Amino acid sequence: MIIRAASSPRKPHLQLRRERRLPSLVVALFAAGFAANPAFAADMPAKAPAPAAAPAYQWTGCYFGANGGAGASSSDFTSTVGPGGHLVPGDATEVSNDGTGSANITKLIGGGQAGCNWQTNTVVFGLEGDFDYFRGTSSFFNNTNILPVSGLPFVIGQSMTATYLATVRPRIGIAADRNLGYITGGVAFTRASYTESYVDLGVPPGSGIATAAKELTGWTAGVGWEHAWADHATFKIEYLFAGFPKTSVAGVIVGPGGVNPLNGTANLIIQTLRGGVNFKF
Repeated sequence: MIIRAASSPRKPHLQLRRERRLPSLVVALFAAGFAANPAFAADMPAKAPAPAAAPAYQWTGCYFGANGGAGASSSDFTSTVGPGGHLVPGDATEVSNDGTGSANITKLIGGGQAGCNWQTNTVVFGLEGDFDYFRGTSSFFNNTNILPVSGLPFVIGQSMTATYLATVRPRIGIAADRNLGYITGGVAFTRASYTESYVDLGVPPGSGIATAAKELTGWTAGVGWEHAWADHATFKIEYLFAGFPKTSVAGVIVGPGGVNPLNGTANLIIQTLRGGVNFKF
């Protein structure tokens, strides 16, 4: 009879050590595999780099475009009737007073512009010229008055017509990427037609007229905002104030008894609020 010795049971702490070594062994095998196969490691997807920020919009360049909006012209008129044979001094003074006043009118305006910008950091310098059609006539007529001495009804009227508005203006502004706020000022041009007229109901009636038409050069200033909605296209809103020197007229009132000098002066102010589009090249 052969007696075999019974095998001793495995110690539990030895088995636990072997189980703990297994994950470390797996990690080591994978690391060795990557080291032995660099091509396989290179084929693994890499994390994409973050996209670069878009550069700020640059306003440097030249442009041309079109604009349209509203224009308001206003004038302050004075009238002076001198002594003479038709209107006695009291009547002449009354006509002078009633021929002095102011008037304004608002009309549509439209045209085009062209210019160039130069940007340094956030400061933008520019030069722009524009031409707009604007036919606005500001006028008034006093037709309810009576000559104090002769007792005759009379009418005196004044009118000023501007036929266009053109400007040449430097601009300076601050850019915030695709937005540009600016101030502007320069020289303004227009053609003005000025008329002063008088008539009474004498027998025969007395009447007179004085007219002048001339090119005027004045000044202008304003503010604006422009937005680049595409790389080569912008939209703008702009307000301009233009002032022009006084225009004078001289004529005579002719009626029974002789003539009286008829003189007048009028200034001209044009204000515009317009939108426009520019194409940059």
